[in-house]
Amino acid sequence: MALLREYHDIFAWNNTEMPGLDPRVAIHKLAVHPSVRPVKQSQRRFRPELVPKIEKEVDKLIAANFIREVKYPSWIANIVPVKKKTGQIRVCVDFRDLNKACPKDDFPLPITELMVDATTGHEALSFMDGSSGYNQIWMDPKDEELTAFRTPKGIFCYKVMPFGLKNAGATYQRAMQNIFDDFLHKRVECYVDDLVVKTKQRADHLLDLRAVFERLRRFQLKMNPLKCAFGVTSGKFLGFLIHHRGIEIDQSKIDVIQKMPEPRNVSEIKSFQGHLAYIRCFISNLVGRCQPFSRLLKKGTPFKWDDACQNAFNNIKAYLTKPPVLVAPIVDKPLLLYIAAQEKSVGALLAQCDEDNKERSLYYLSRTLVGAELNYTPIEKTCLALIFAVQKLRHYLLVHSTNLISRADPLKYIMSRPILSGRLAKWALLLSEFEINYVPQRAIKGQALANFLADHPVPAEWELTEEFPDEEIFLVEVHPPWEMYFDGAAQRNGAGAGVLFVSPKKDLLPYSFVLTQICSNNEAEYQAIILGLGIAVEMQLLQLNIYGDSALVIKQLTGEFEFKKLELEPLWRYAGELLAQIQEVSLHYVPRSENGPADALAGIAASLAHFDERPNQVPICERWVIHPPPEEEKDEELTEEIEESLPISASQNQIEDWRKPIINFLRYSTLPVDLRERVQIRQTAPRYVFINDKHTVGSAVHIKLARSSTSQTTRLLLANYAQGRHRNGSNLQTVSTPCRLHTSTTGAASPNGRLLAFEAWGMDIIGPITPKSDSDRQYILAATDYFSKWAEAAAYREIKATTVADFIRTQIIYRYGVPRYIVTDNGTPFRNRVMDRFCEKFRIQQRMSSAYNPAANGLVEAFNKTLCKILKKTVGTHKRRWDEKLPETLWAYRTTARTPTQSSPYSLVYGSEAVLPLEVQLPSLRIAVREGLTTEECAQLRLAELESLDEQRLEAQQRLECYQSRMTRAFNKNVRLRSFQKGDLVLAVRRSMLFTSKIGGKFAPKWEGPYMV
Repeated sequence: MALLREYHDIFAWNNTEMPGLDPRVAIHKLAVHPSVRPVKQSQRRFRPELVPKIEKEVDKLIAANFIREVKYPSWIANIVPVKKKTGQIRVCVDFRDLNKACPKDDFPLPITELMVDATTGHEALSFMDGSSGYNQIWMDPKDEELTAFRTPKGIFCYKVMPFGLKNAGATYQRAMQNIFDDFLHKRVECYVDDLVVKTKQRADHLLDLRAVFERLRRFQLKMNPLKCAFGVTSGKFLGFLIHHRGIEIDQSKIDVIQKMPEPRNVSEIKSFQGHLAYIRCFISNLVGRCQPFSRLLKKGTPFKWDDACQNAFNNIKAYLTKPPVLVAPIVDKPLLLYIAAQEKSVGALLAQCDEDNKERSLYYLSRTLVGAELNYTPIEKTCLALIFAVQKLRHYLLVHSTNLISRADPLKYIMSRPILSGRLAKWALLLSEFEINYVPQRAIKGQALANFLADHPVPAEWELTEEFPDEEIFLVEVHPPWEMYFDGAAQRNGAGAGVLFVSPKKDLLPYSFVLTQICSNNEAEYQAIILGLGIAVEMQLLQLNIYGDSALVIKQLTGEFEFKKLELEPLWRYAGELLAQIQEVSLHYVPRSENGPADALAGIAASLAHFDERPNQVPICERWVIHPPPEEEKDEELTEEIEESLPISASQNQIEDWRKPIINFLRYSTLPVDLRERVQIRQTAPRYVFINDKHTVGSAVHIKLARSSTSQTTRLLLANYAQGRHRNGSNLQTVSTPCRLHTSTTGAASPNGRLLAFEAWGMDIIGPITPKSDSDRQYILAATDYFSKWAEAAAYREIKATTVADFIRTQIIYRYGVPRYIVTDNGTPFRNRVMDRFCEKFRIQQRMSSAYNPAANGLVEAFNKTLCKILKKTVGTHKRRWDEKLPETLWAYRTTARTPTQSSPYSLVYGSEAVLPLEVQLPSLRIAVREGLTTEECAQLRLAELESLDEQRLEAQQRLECYQSRMTRAFNKNVRLRSFQKGDLVLAVRRSMLFTSKIGGKFAPKWEGPYMV
């Protein structure tokens, strides 16, 4: 009380005690647009009994120096008397016409959710309200007469900022932020004229109040003493009840809703929903709860209040009898975002774990699906729920990492698309600024989540299918479980274990283990499940259902049986450790009749145990396949380890096979020791590719080089498709008919993909060149190999279709072989019947680059630029002899390392660097070494160079792919996604529809328009 007495002057008991803020702090300007015509509203008539009350209120405003009389105003508004609860009259002014002429002040008002959150968790709070807040700010003297209004006593205008003016709230908020700039979000929270002083420790609250009171006195800002509360633990702020535990709904607002009768028309339904809208963040699935009577708001729907509407109405009232208590987010702790989608609505819950690791609700969201959204698939509706949540809760998610929890993974569905377009592209762009991680929904933790899921039931007929029309298939369910069957067998001579894995796609992976020590049957069963769990852990399986016919092992691992034999305890303990490494695992006992495959595998291993650990050759005639898990490299390493640990191996033939070195090179990249054989294998192996565990065929034939559907553990055999026979004359199995029937047509490879040397060439014409050469040549026809960057070029007087065909025949085909692709632009010399017949004769696929887009054939354009640069340097002052310098220019280009491959084209073609003239004049090290070599040493050197050529080309291909990836990333940095909607104005590129027409020359604009979409 002593502090309040000390600062009693900061409170105003009536309007005469308000001197107003210093104009240097804040002043209100209207900024009426000069082109707007002033409006004088026609005079209104009032009931005789209201006139004295209106005049009394006008006298109060005159006495407080809030208004003054004005003559000949250009704008005139009418007053609107509003009756208070006390029976008195409040005089308001109809400023609607004036407000239309004023631009909007975009000064941001605080986000109410963030302000309420920032107020919770404090031991002491003080709530204050500005006294006639708006009237404490002066009007700009130039704009005073624009606020003129008509009264029974005359025409007056405001000297202070009145209520009802546009941008008044923004002006007052700007003033408050100027006054409490360094106090905001630390000691003070203010929303327009509502002020809260907050303190973490109650003992410090008087210090914070004194600092705030001193600031109010300095700027002469007055508070209303009848609306203030000091040193309390809870209070009303922005319509919510704030206290240390969290945020609650104001009980007065709940009472209003509870007392409302059932709606009798559409207007009363809207009134009921309007009351709910303010407290929507407290109500889980509000849209779903209102769905029965919300349909009555549709135009043309007859009003019929049925039992479903009444039940929904009562359900909402019952929910508000015990509304949830929301909390504010804790800094540096991740948020939990639960999303759910129903048939006609979507919802979300934002939660967070508190200091006791209990989930607490922060915010509830829901909305109705409209229009085309109702036709979305279930997974697309789940994605829409996520997008809706991040848009509404953006101010929370930007400053916290968020764990997304739902029945399906919308992030994977959106981000895994190879090509994004339409709404998926917009969604992906929107999600890119948030740190959101998907967490599968495995168990219900916390009452908040339980209530949320109960309020969002999923229809029974919904299925989260993995198939989407006209798109690739992506897994959207949460990791479907694998199945594992195990069994152990103990015999007099030895013991064995069998494990069978069944993938979600019903592919089988059997394993058979010989146990090297004599053991009991129960110990063999434990060994079997341990071996299987070890494989499952290495394969990183997330969900696993285990089946076995040993009731003892299953019951002991589930805790139903106790131990009687101590020798089983170490095995039980180790099996438990492996089970703990799998996220979700279940153990099931099955009869022996349902565990036949695992029992057979264990029996085979036990029967082979008497061979004293010698490898056994067992013919395998059936397939052994499994789709690889995501990390294929780990799976391959695991399979190799398992195969090495098994004493059982598969064999088809004991005779040394000529195919074995090729298999070793294709599978393991191993080469023979002999240098000549190494070169031979490198040249022969590319003719073969793996298809399945039946055969490998020559890649030079029409068979498509495709990834096999089986895993790396498949046993592979070779078959020669072209000859159909073994080299030693024995018959060999040919390619199976189903393979021929189901082989896809070879797709056209892009020249920027993996290509061989001289497989694809890019061609272009340079010219006309000025000046012409002495031999009257003015054009250069250039071609560049896409892989090695080797270039060929020739000068011509004119270039026709026959010129291009002769160039390809003499400069490319007769020197480097028939290419597979030739990429050109759409010029007349390239696009004609002569070229069509020529390409058809040699089976060459001619590809045309995009019209008006030279970058589509960028390799040739880059070579043209480089060729011209070198020519400029070589011709010197003899400009007309450029055609004579063309071979010298090509020599310089071919012997210089190119940036994409980091190798010279010459070395990629011939396997060694060219001998330059300088090396002959001043012998280099390699020239000096070669002079002393014998004939045999020269042969070995040539073989070594041939062997290194393939490696050099492979490294060049890798560097080329890395270079292209860097260029793609650099280009994409400057790419901005743009989306257009119907009605948008756009510009279009100016392009001539006819090649003969002109579009304006160099100084013509590149765009034309605007056009409407």
